[in-house]
Amino acid sequence: MNNSIIQLLVLAGVAVFLILKLRSVLGTRDGFEGPAAPPPPLPADRAARAGFEVIEGGPDRDITDQVAAGSPAAQALTAMKLVEPSFSVAGFLQGARGAYEMILEGFAKGDMAALRPYLSPEVAQSFAGVVDDRQAKGLRVDSQVLGIRELALETAEFNRDTQEAEVTVRFVAELISATLDANGQVVEGDPKRPRKQKDLWTFARKMGSADPNWQLVATGA
Repeated sequence: MNNSIIQLLVLAGVAVFLILKLRSVLGTRDGFEGPAAPPPPLPADRAARAGFEVIEGGPDRDITDQVAAGSPAAQALTAMKLVEPSFSVAGFLQGARGAYEMILEGFAKGDMAALRPYLSPEVAQSFAGVVDDRQAKGLRVDSQVLGIRELALETAEFNRDTQEAEVTVRFVAELISATLDANGQVVEGDPKRPRKQKDLWTFARKMGSADPNWQLVATGA
């Protein structure tokens, strides 16, 4: 056996020794390995204080599509989701749109029985006073919502102690509204000409409760 063959055998032996040594230190990898386990999540209270959204993979677009990330409103909405993970800001706004149209039309008709479940006691009392005054004067209102041109979440607040949430929404609607007397004469408004109406409505609800309905607790312009 010549020297070159002996040298090759020695080198091969060294290589096998090194491979076995590395396998014993590093272990082996067979097949596909999933990604490393993510770090443990922040506790709910720390996440809320830091303004983190609770949806995995980054900021919660359901929130940041409506309000600025890290804003007080965003932090309040995040806290609401921590209490009630099924809560959706987009779904809430869709419901607010329907409630706005329904309440405006019900108020114009004076149908307080249908409206009371959606109004706080204070707002219901205020609406009922206007309706009673109209009826005492023999007035009626013809009103039709033609469309909502703008709808935006203005502010959001959440009380962690009581779990009460309040969300204020800005509406800009186009409608036809006119007040008529007992003879059908127009007292106020125009039954043929659309007009723009701006409103700031605040809805409230206890998060995590079995009742999914929000109530109108304040109105403004």
